[in-house]
Amino acid sequence: MTRTSFALAAFCALSQPAFADPALQINQVKAFETAPSAMAGGGFMEITNTGDSDDKLIGVLADFPRVEIHTTEFNSEGVARMVHLEDGISIPAGETVTLAPGGQHVMFMGLRDAPFVAGETVDATLIFEVSGEVPISFDIVTRDIDGHDHSGHDDHSGHDGH
Repeated sequence: MTRTSFALAAFCALSQPAFADPALQINQVKAFETAPSAMAGGGFMEITNTGDSDDKLIGVLADFPRVEIHTTEFNSEGVARMVHLEDGISIPAGETVTLAPGGQHVMFMGLRDAPFVAGETVDATLIFEVSGEVPISFDIVTRDIDGHDHSGHDDHSGHDGH
């Protein structure tokens, strides 16, 4: 191997994302558009662990003042409140975990004057206990009154687990 081809091979190896466990498949990555005055927006997805080992989503990085993993809890009167999941979300081997409205989700806080606009994307990095950092993009989609996505988008996360 020549010095040039060795340097090129080394550069290519270093520029590829490193996945400790390619068994994770991340699909239906989306966030709903927000009102212009919204201070926060939620992110949703399905994470399938096709491997033999459990993993855990322990954090999310994105260009916002705060990004946390939350769940929704309801009190006896049916009033919802968001709760920060400090320990993350377990992704058991052989199972799919869905982050969805009314349940577990990613919370982007501090939108200020930059609401989520349908048709745009939000880049983020999921941090897993075993698999490490996984870059993804949340598609911003329109939400109708019932909270259903009618944007016609399928999986545009840019990550298929490989």
